[in-house]
Amino acid sequence: MKTAHTQNVARRGRRYGSAVAGVLAFDGLVHLYWATGATWPAADARALSLAVLGMEAPFTPRVVVPLAALLLTGAGAVLAYSRGRGGRVARLVTGAVAGGLAVRGLAGVGWVAGLVAGPADGPFHTLNLLLYTPVCLGLAWAAARLYASPVRVTG
Repeated sequence: MKTAHTQNVARRGRRYGSAVAGVLAFDGLVHLYWATGATWPAADARALSLAVLGMEAPFTPRVVVPLAALLLTGAGAVLAYSRGRGGRVARLVTGAVAGGLAVRGLAGVGWVAGLVAGPADGPFHTLNLLLYTPVCLGLAWAAARLYASPVRVTG
């Protein structure tokens, strides 16, 4: 019989997993969209690159499809782990997702604080400050909580 605490941990784990997986899947699908040559929400490939990366880089299928695959795989593993599926592999991927998001979030803090070299102005600076860094840090926290859950999360 499950205790109330165990049920709460499981519900919280499913929420964390759904949130992290949802954002990663959305990002993966956006990368697949960009692989078609579309540049929304930017006017052109250069503007997209400057907004997303803060520098000029190609948004070709050769570049964005592997990123999409990585994001979608991470989303699937996190969702599976949050439902008590996927075993050790899903748990390890969830930990890797937490670590990767934490590194990106901390790098964003470094850029904002001027501790790490990066674009000082332009759309990337604003998006990094208001969107990329807070989302990465929040998702890193959620994925880490899921990974470190003391109670096996089950569906």
